[in-house]
Amino acid sequence: MARTIGILTAGGDSPGLNAAIRAVGKAAQRAYGMHVIGFRDGFMGLMQNRYVRFNQNSLSGILTRGGTILGTSRAKVDKMDMGDGRRMDMRPLMRSVAEEHGLEALVCLGGNGTMKNALKLADVGIPVLTLPKTIDNDVAGTDITFGFDTAMNIATEAIDRVHSTAHSHHRIMVVELMGHNVGWLALGAGLAAGADVILIPEIPYDTHEIAASIAARRAAGSSFSIVAVAEGAISREDASVREDLEQNRSEAKGEEREELKRRLKDFDTTRAGGTAVLSSKLEELTGLESRVTILGHVQRGGTPSPADRLLATRLGVACADYIAEGTHGVLVAARGRGTEAVPLKQVAGQTKSVPLDHPWIGAARHLGIALGD
Repeated sequence: MARTIGILTAGGDSPGLNAAIRAVGKAAQRAYGMHVIGFRDGFMGLMQNRYVRFNQNSLSGILTRGGTILGTSRAKVDKMDMGDGRRMDMRPLMRSVAEEHGLEALVCLGGNGTMKNALKLADVGIPVLTLPKTIDNDVAGTDITFGFDTAMNIATEAIDRVHSTAHSHHRIMVVELMGHNVGWLALGAGLAAGADVILIPEIPYDTHEIAASIAARRAAGSSFSIVAVAEGAISREDASVREDLEQNRSEAKGEEREELKRRLKDFDTTRAGGTAVLSSKLEELTGLESRVTILGHVQRGGTPSPADRLLATRLGVACADYIAEGTHGVLVAARGRGTEAVPLKQVAGQTKSVPLDHPWIGAARHLGIALGD
């Protein structure tokens, strides 16, 4: 009897997902004679047993397509939203679905949330493997994630295009990029596009320091400035408040802990317009007009770059090889020009932040790019 594997995509969509689906499916079929099925809409589809059977034809023509042909969702396997206010642990049902199909492996393509969900499925006996997908590049254990290169290309081009408006109108142009918790995208695109200021979550900023750097540029003859800012970048004052809330929550128990959790969520919500506030303060401090451009979901849409297609393809093929070897419970990570099977227990719940001694940080400082500190 032919071996069967399942594939699903979870979390936010990202360029390269279809390339990875294609690679896993074609390699499993051609090299190992496996049957391949895809579950629709992430873990929700696994729970509901909604699937499609893949063959060579259905896996053709999808390499260059953005998004995911399987659909996706952000469902949590152990806290599935039932739509009536209840949240239930649906892992036993998912295990039954996996057993019904005789799955030798379930391949989950996603980011940090997917890593945690996959580990929880492994805990109930489902043989899972994951592939690292996210434009944020923040999955621990892998050199890079597919989706990141495409998003960085899009963000870089956007900043490039903003230069002409900034120069013509002698303005500060503040470009907000994705990155709630990490600054890989803003840092990479900012460096590539020649931004004058780059603000990332890992380095809390001082608005007066930013204004001073812009004023220094103006005194040197530059009448405009480009500020690349990750959406999760935070001021020193806000960072201090958030740190206190997190510390108090970690020490609290019961109702007090839940109250602090709510306050922390409210705090993050009120900070959602932080880029607009930053722009307004910079205008006030420098006397220059300041305008905000928010790229939003444009960064993760469209055709994947050649680099992301290659990365997704080699990770997908390696995944099929690991399955054939009987390996599961791992992240198929990019490691140099090769791959490595990293135990999910080592990566789930971890976030790969930008190290403060990273070469990109060093390059920015040597080039005179202000980081807000």
